[in-house]
Amino acid sequence: MTGRHTRAWGGLRTKADLQQAVTNAFEPLKDRFTPGCAGLALGATGAIHNESIALMEAFARPLWGLVPHAAGGGASDIWERYVQGVVNGTDPEHPEYWGEFGTKDQRMVEQSVLGLALALAPDRLWEPLTEGQKRHLYNWLNQINLVDRSNPNNWLMFTVLVNIGFKKVGWPHNQKIMDEYLSIIDSYYLGDGWYSDGKTDQRDYYIPFAMHYYTLIYAKLMEEDDPLRSRTYKERAAAFAADFIHWFAEDGSAIPFGRSLTYRFAQGAFWSALLYAEVHPFPIGVMKGIVLRHLRWWHDQPIFGHDSLLSIGYAYPNLNMAESYNAPGSPYWAYKAFLILALPDGHPFWEAEEEPLPSLKAAAAMPHARMTVCRPEGDKHVVVYGSGQMANFDMSHSAAKYAKFAYSTLFGFSVPKGGWGLVQGAHDSMLALSECDGYYRTRRECEAFDIRADFVYSRWLPWRDVEVRSWIVPSGMWHVRIHRLRNERPLDAAEGGFAIRQPEGYLPCKDDATVAEEGSAIVRTSLHMSGIRSISGYREALVIEPEANTNVLHSRTLLPTLTVRLEPGEHWLISAVFGGTIGESGRRAWISPPSVERDVDGSIAVLDKETGHLYARIEQQL
Repeated sequence: MTGRHTRAWGGLRTKADLQQAVTNAFEPLKDRFTPGCAGLALGATGAIHNESIALMEAFARPLWGLVPHAAGGGASDIWERYVQGVVNGTDPEHPEYWGEFGTKDQRMVEQSVLGLALALAPDRLWEPLTEGQKRHLYNWLNQINLVDRSNPNNWLMFTVLVNIGFKKVGWPHNQKIMDEYLSIIDSYYLGDGWYSDGKTDQRDYYIPFAMHYYTLIYAKLMEEDDPLRSRTYKERAAAFAADFIHWFAEDGSAIPFGRSLTYRFAQGAFWSALLYAEVHPFPIGVMKGIVLRHLRWWHDQPIFGHDSLLSIGYAYPNLNMAESYNAPGSPYWAYKAFLILALPDGHPFWEAEEEPLPSLKAAAAMPHARMTVCRPEGDKHVVVYGSGQMANFDMSHSAAKYAKFAYSTLFGFSVPKGGWGLVQGAHDSMLALSECDGYYRTRRECEAFDIRADFVYSRWLPWRDVEVRSWIVPSGMWHVRIHRLRNERPLDAAEGGFAIRQPEGYLPCKDDATVAEEGSAIVRTSLHMSGIRSISGYREALVIEPEANTNVLHSRTLLPTLTVRLEPGEHWLISAVFGGTIGESGRRAWISPPSVERDVDGSIAVLDKETGHLYARIEQQL
């Protein structure tokens, strides 16, 4: 993080620290308001919506931090500009009027935080308005009640939040549509705390920072008006927390996975919403530790540019992994994490001491999430092994964001830079297949899948006449990948391990940090190790240097990889993939990979080579 933000974010341990972080984050915004203050011009990059909508989005999203900041007693002189912007943006006669819309419009997304502002900070954004200005704001927001159901997913909650805002300031609200939309939201509930975001196969951060986040706000603001539903939302969120806590490492980092990663510390917004709604599935000290360590982890990443604005990217500025709907102001959705600032002074959260993560399972199967989450080195490293997820629309790099075999807090994941070759493809944590022409396909959608604590399984068809059955077996600091291929065409296969940050001063062919020899490849840095070993079926091991800016965590990476050419027929490809922190335990683990044994009945056993511990037994009939 650069300049003023390094100082502004400070230690991030007290309410004053967080209030100052929010206040200082708005300093570089002040000279970027449009003349009528109804937009913020934050950059030249584009999104699928037009420039006027992008300006409005940039205006609205910082309010996710500013509104709870005000509700909890924080002061900021930027409110004068926001009041002026709301007045002009909702005035049909003003040149900066935000305009009218029909359905599925980005402005509906941004209306939600204005509804929250009416509910939490009416003294800042409602009471200063004249009666005529209030009518303009009401009419502009009320458009959301006049369109169809829009996107049948978390977008329904935007309408709910707007109506809560109307209700809290005593203006007419649409109770019928609120009840209808909340019933639809309830139809997405899967059990054990998990929702789907509409009728989709996605189980990403939209579950915690959208589905639960909005329903927890509802539960808090409407607990007297709708106690039954509010209690239900709190109970579901508490159940979800028991799984979601596994997504976080002890240093505060969370699993990079799925779309919209440019929203960054919105990953932790769920915990802020739990605390705001007074839901405590863990001791407050534990929850405080999760929230503040997460914010501090992000503080240490270079996510602000030299202009002190939040950049598009993940752990560094990176347009390569952006979504089509990411405009320059989009990253400020991250400020949803600051909902905890609405907690009053003297709240137990501010008084509690931070506590570490509780004791968590080494492997936790989450069938609703279609993943198994493992902690191969305690809380230092979290790895997700997934199967069966895919986005319900064609976003950029969707296979990389949802369908890789593994996602890691230490190694992240990579997205392609181009369509040809292994360098452009950056196929980490994937089996990439090519028709021997350099154009590779990877797992995308699964025909079948199974999620268990000891392995995850998938059946996938990269071509109509190529079937792959894959079993991923967590094995301590290793995981074993077993693939059975039936192909009616010649194929080149490349199995990628974890992409690891290039060592400082790395020079290809002149660096002993990388070793590629018959059957294995490994890269060592001062902190971490990433390697892969062939157990069966592969011919060559190499270390690929992917294109720069393909990994979400590290701008330059190296990728241990195994390759083989396959003639038509049936083939078994088995490898062991290693990733973890460097040290004596890591060195010992690298020289003792798991063993894989075929039984007489055709089943496959994966065992610890030294102790004989059985990690998993695979029955081929899956």
